[in-house]
Amino acid sequence: MYLKRWITAFVAIPFLVLLIGSGGAFMFAVVIGVLCLIALWEFFRIVPGKIESSNPFCFKLLAFIMGPAIIWAAYMNSFKSVLGIIALNLIVSALISLPKFKSDESVSEIVFKQVLSVIYIPLLLSYLVLIRNGDDGISWIFFLLIMVFLGDTGAFYAGSYLGRHKLCPAVSPNKTIEGSVGGLAVNVCAGALFKIFFFPLFPWGLSILFFLSIGVAGQVGDLFESELKRVSKIKDSGTLLPGHGGILDRIDALLFAAPAAYFFKEYIL
Repeated sequence: MYLKRWITAFVAIPFLVLLIGSGGAFMFAVVIGVLCLIALWEFFRIVPGKIESSNPFCFKLLAFIMGPAIIWAAYMNSFKSVLGIIALNLIVSALISLPKFKSDESVSEIVFKQVLSVIYIPLLLSYLVLIRNGDDGISWIFFLLIMVFLGDTGAFYAGSYLGRHKLCPAVSPNKTIEGSVGGLAVNVCAGALFKIFFFPLFPWGLSILFFLSIGVAGQVGDLFESELKRVSKIKDSGTLLPGHGGILDRIDALLFAAPAAYFFKEYIL
């Protein structure tokens, strides 16, 4: 399993470097849009409950339309449009549900999960596009991806070799407190190196808080996806990435870390 994880990483890393460094903002947004669609498909596969009742095709189709629209709005640097699309998605979902409610009351549950899918995946992914379009966007995207990747790797190996105490056994039995602390320690160390070489003017106190915030947000994102899979009794969201599972398995931490990074970048640091 370890070998598959590293082989997948070594194949993906050159593509990511080329995309972020030379692909341009538009191509970056296009790839994020594609990832959004794949992650949405995986979400509807693992989402718990009676999602397959009430003929939910129209709800899924709406998410597949609104998702790329949100990414496009972020590419146009219009966060107001992003919020407007999310509101429109809720309104249309509610409208679709009304004639179905009489025959199947579970349609309300489907609406909630459809709205969650659009907030959970396209909205959170849109922060990557916003970061990429901002000042020093390329550097910030590289920084964020490396921080999330190293934090996840640090937690994985620290938990594998040092883990003794369960972190959240009801959600993810294999995750440990030692692994969590190890991941955060790697986040702080990696972040400190970036600060020294690339962001020397940032104050140390806020920088460490920033590194920890990314680490904690990433771990919460990981656990949240594990919670969805645990309820549905599914191990992986997909099989697209050998050793990692699906796209959603790989970006679960990034989904939560991206808004945290954007908030610090724009309003604190």
